Amino acid sequence: MKTILVINGPNLNLLGRREPDVYGRTTLPEIEAMMKEKGQKLGLEIKSFQSNHEGGLIDFIHAEYQTADGIIINPGAFTHYSYALRDCLAAVDRPVVEVHISNLQQREEWRRKSVMTEVCIGLISGLGIDGYLLALEYFIDK
Repeated sequence: MKTILVINGPNLNLLGRREPDVYGRTTLPEIEAMMKEKGQKLGLEIKSFQSNHEGGLIDFIHAEYQTADGIIINPGAFTHYSYALRDCLAAVDRPVVEVHISNLQQREEWRRKSVMTEVCIGLISGLGIDGYLLALEYFIDK
């Protein structure tokens, strides 16, 4: 069975309450439950993690990547400036799909640049929580 790490960055623990007009009303625990359910149907084990701390995300990746077949990450605000997280993703040599609930290109100018994308195999942005599920499907045949 393949193992996929599903990683969420700062403030995503507030999904469902945080700017519901932008991020919707689905909570992070609900997204994690949907991912686990879909993962089971697809024969994938899901390990979820969320942190508001850059180092927490990096430590989790360092601890778990050797047993993982891929990573799905929504880096939150770290998307735009965390070279430490970007370098971590590049260093672990695992396929990474970057996911964003909102369409970054329709947001504020400073949100339109991702320092993560160049080390990811794909980017899903603007499809709401469905982006997580689509990212999971990528790993079925990979």
